[in-house]
Amino acid sequence: MPATDSANTDSAKTANAADGILDAALDHVPFDGWSEATLTAAAEDQGQTLAMAKALFPRGGLDLALAYHRRGDAQMLAALTAADLDAMRYRARVIFALRARLEAADRELVRRAATLMALPQNAPEAARAMWNTADAIWTALGDTSEDGNWYSKRAILSAVYSSTVLYWLGDDSEDQADTWDFLDRRIENVMQFEQSKARIKASPVLRNTIGLPFKLLESLRKPAESEPLPGGSRS
Repeated sequence: MPATDSANTDSAKTANAADGILDAALDHVPFDGWSEATLTAAAEDQGQTLAMAKALFPRGGLDLALAYHRRGDAQMLAALTAADLDAMRYRARVIFALRARLEAADRELVRRAATLMALPQNAPEAARAMWNTADAIWTALGDTSEDGNWYSKRAILSAVYSSTVLYWLGDDSEDQADTWDFLDRRIENVMQFEQSKARIKASPVLRNTIGLPFKLLESLRKPAESEPLPGGSRS
């Protein structure tokens, strides 16, 4: 077997083993959280050694939780690919993406992850995960910004998503109707902000008086393809 084929086979086996352990972990998280105990039990369920499990998830429950978050992003992107986005207004596309992201998640698993990510030492990983979700959404929706708007869009959407997640975790309304109303209001705020930016950009007077932050944004450039994202890596 050629070396390339062998490497691809090994990579696929590793990915399958990681997916299997994550699948098994989901049954244990409601009881043990995203923890070493969950990783140990999941490895046993899959017939994997603990050494293998720790090689795949070296930070234990934290890496398991992050893998679950990335899986949710992938499921959201699949929903976006299958949807008829051309039939939606741009605002509706953003709402659809965020709803798809939440609807792909299990509330108890996310609640347990939120508890873990609230620990001070995990704050950078929490911010990185939110940023990567926002980047995935804007990229899937065809964002072409190259300047500071690239950063502001992702920062604002990260804040919208994180606040919506917290609201969703405590929402007992039927079919989470209150969450979707909350999300709709937050997106309306974003649209108003974008309209304000457009008015400032179009008015020389406003640009000269209150437009300094926007001038600074315009001086920024999105990361090159070879550079890591502000919230994490491109890998």
